[in-house]
Amino acid sequence: MSLDRSRLPSAARAGEEMHALMRKLYPLCRSLTGDGVRRTLELIERDVPLERTQVATRTQVYDWTLPREWNIRGARLTGPGGDVIADFADSNLHVLGYSVPVKGSFSLEELRPHLFTDPARPDEIPYRTSYHNENWGFCLPHAAYERLPEGDYEVEIDSTLEDGHVVYAERFLRGESEDEVLISTYVCHPSLCNDNLSGVVLTAALARYLDGQSLRRSYRFLFGPATIGPLTWLSRNEERLPRITAGLVATCVGDPGPFTYKRTRRGNAEIDRAAAVLLRGEGLEDFSPLGTDERQFCSPGFDLPVGVLSRTPPDRFAEYHSSADDLDFVQPAALGESFERYLDLIEILERNRVYRNLSPKGEPQLGKRGLYRSVGGGSFTEAPLLWVLNLSDGSNDLLAVAERSALPFGEIADAADALLEAGLLSAAEQTEEPVPRPDQPSS
Repeated sequence: MSLDRSRLPSAARAGEEMHALMRKLYPLCRSLTGDGVRRTLELIERDVPLERTQVATRTQVYDWTLPREWNIRGARLTGPGGDVIADFADSNLHVLGYSVPVKGSFSLEELRPHLFTDPARPDEIPYRTSYHNENWGFCLPHAAYERLPEGDYEVEIDSTLEDGHVVYAERFLRGESEDEVLISTYVCHPSLCNDNLSGVVLTAALARYLDGQSLRRSYRFLFGPATIGPLTWLSRNEERLPRITAGLVATCVGDPGPFTYKRTRRGNAEIDRAAAVLLRGEGLEDFSPLGTDERQFCSPGFDLPVGVLSRTPPDRFAEYHSSADDLDFVQPAALGESFERYLDLIEILERNRVYRNLSPKGEPQLGKRGLYRSVGGGSFTEAPLLWVLNLSDGSNDLLAVAERSALPFGEIADAADALLEAGLLSAAEQTEEPVPRPDQPSS
């Protein structure tokens, strides 16, 4: 089932819209919990209806205890001469995430353990957090840190750390089948555009524009804080997990780098094969238990077929987790390209089917059905038709045809549609797992 592209925005328009939403979200101080997450979801809800779930802090979720809710109103570090060294009002990255409230005077020696810098990027403010150990602190450019004079410093962090809720939200688009595609993104990072406002705005755009499309599969879009968001959702939805046939974690899709796909733990799930066909073997990486929320979905107790489609993966671009990951680094054109690439991958999932050749003894006569060239001996244009007919034995899906033929998936799917209309194919249930290609890991 093809997407109706005429009802979808161009890459340029989608990119501009996503970047506009990013500009609204950028100033908000998001964390694992708190009002910044709620405000983020409110802004998304202007275009995408969301169903929110609140779970009380201190709730036990598998091996985790949900942390207390953190909110911050302001913070300032003032030097001995009255100069402002760091101000939350200038950048919410200036404050160590989850800093407990503090007010007082500290010598430079006392203050140093509470100052965080990145010597490798001396002019940028690093992003640092202390979610599960009570602490407080300020994040500074290392160059500024090295210029700090001796003396007493005034510290004020106006924050709260108290019982509250962990919040996640989802949008569900029902298709013809109960089979679900899960697209998840994390909303906890403050004022970091590629990691991960890019994933947030892309997921919101997909949820917005796929609504109203005729979909074969159902789609679930999940917005939550990293790690504890997916874990909380998983703990409350174990009964529906067998329905998830494919999934993606959307992250780092706004930089200008080439596309990268990280395989699922299974290694040869349908989504892995679809990404390999889409990217034509470039930018493919095997699964590892390091990364983002795919670690939770692909943990051995769930082993869901959830991969990651990004551009430059997290921690491999110079701006990662610093104030350089800003609105200038992420550009609308890159966001628009990512929107298109995700749609391409979704379309492969929508159109991938298993067929059975209804005329398997020899090649059927295509000419009398209007499917063959009228003059023989010319350039051979029937390759997709013949590949589909030859491999449609009830065990190969269209991805297997595209893999073996090395033809574009769209050509294979179009050929299958034509053969189906001509009465030469019938839809079949897949009876066995496709045999992996030699260059692909087995499941």
